[in-house]
Amino acid sequence: MPYPEIRPRRLRRNAAVRRLVSETRVDPAELVVPMFVKEGLTEPRAIASLPGVLQHSRDSLRKAAVEAVQAGVGGIMLFGVPERRDPTGSGGIDPAGILNVAIRDVVAEVGDATVVMSDLCLDEFTSHGHCGLLTPDGGVDNDATLAAYAEMAVAQADAGVGMVGPSGMMDGQVGVVRRALDAAGHADVAMLAYAAKYASAFYGPFRDAVESALDGDRRTYQQDPANLRESLREVELDVAEGADLVMVKPALPYLDVVAAVRAAVDVPVAAYQVSGEYAMVEAAAANGWIDRERVMLETLTSIRRAGAQIILTYWAVEAAELLRQRY
Repeated sequence: MPYPEIRPRRLRRNAAVRRLVSETRVDPAELVVPMFVKEGLTEPRAIASLPGVLQHSRDSLRKAAVEAVQAGVGGIMLFGVPERRDPTGSGGIDPAGILNVAIRDVVAEVGDATVVMSDLCLDEFTSHGHCGLLTPDGGVDNDATLAAYAEMAVAQADAGVGMVGPSGMMDGQVGVVRRALDAAGHADVAMLAYAAKYASAFYGPFRDAVESALDGDRRTYQQDPANLRESLREVELDVAEGADLVMVKPALPYLDVVAAVRAAVDVPVAAYQVSGEYAMVEAAAANGWIDRERVMLETLTSIRRAGAQIILTYWAVEAAELLRQRY
């Protein structure tokens, strides 16, 4: 055989060269850590299906927020777990509800050192576990739910949140929330729209984390996993209604969607590496089947390579520390 004149392996010969020519890097500032705070806890509580993730007490949440800032994480997404639920999810609107209290706690603790975000959805607060208000026949009432989202958004903004994350997949939710925030004097509060959120089987551990009361499924409002063009339509509508950022959820099973969304819009694109993605890696690593840290960083790199500028991941704090060591 003739001697090869072109040798791509020259650029892989050692770690320094590979680092020099790396095409895709994950920066800690692009990572957002989801955090759960449960009403009434005095100590943090482990979540069996999410190894290493906790239901926080108010005190432990403040400490975890400081640790996230010290690690260089770009944002914290807060989820509240109330002691009591009702059919309308009133605890999500109540200024004294656990999520609004937690927002005030974290903002008081870290200020503008990171972006404090909040989940804007009723599912953690409703006794039926759906993301909206129900009609008499048990369906989700889109427009009645929008009115509740508007109130919830204002309550979160009043608590000091920097960015709301409407995640219920109700038609028109972004526009309604934007108008409500602006009318209440919160024009500076940004919006991360869960624009392409699929009716996925990867959410199971999250539902343990929030102690979801859901009986049934959310296929009438979350997207069909078979559809991509529908996502682009949803994203286009959300951007037109005022979304500052858009998100694809889940991440790894939908990298094609992430790439298509990135090509379609000129706002920042996020992806949520959901609980099932995290739990599968943790379970395989616990059995000694994979190298946990390498797989963690490889998954994040793949999401970044697909076009997500921002990644929500339960590994955010640990990954940020590893990335700082690497680069």
